[in-house]
Amino acid sequence: MKLLIIPLMIFSLFANMLSAGLEVGSDAPQISAIDHTGNTIDLGAAFNTGTTVVFFYPKAMTPGCTKQACSLRDSWELLQQRGVTIFGISADTAKTQAAFRNKHQLPFTLIADTDKVVSTAFDKSRWSRQAYIFKNGKLVWLDLKASTANQADDVLAALDELEK
Repeated sequence: MKLLIIPLMIFSLFANMLSAGLEVGSDAPQISAIDHTGNTIDLGAAFNTGTTVVFFYPKAMTPGCTKQACSLRDSWELLQQRGVTIFGISADTAKTQAAFRNKHQLPFTLIADTDKVVSTAFDKSRWSRQAYIFKNGKLVWLDLKASTANQADDVLAALDELEK
């Protein structure tokens, strides 16, 4: 009997880990965070209005994260035509986020999640590339293994699918 209990406990723990996190249809997290200027921004209010893309990246100024952010920058006009608001989020400081934004001329808001409020609300236990689309307060799309150079293409394709 003891031999059966341990595998069942491990299976239960693993199953709970897989089911944790935001799922399509989930309500948007109602949180505030610090942006690249050092000001507090009400992300919950932003997620509740229109279409919002949230993308997580591990570290500003690194090659992959730069490609991911610049992909969205390069498609800025197309995304603006669709009324999309974009937030990029990493654990970098507001000062680092501002430098990253300025260096690469990123037109969207970057969030400095140094206290892990945002990552916790998204049930992220480690920093990885992920992307989410919220529409009027509901999660409508997520990519838990978001690409680098193709992030904007993936988001635009998802928006096309959502409009069908």
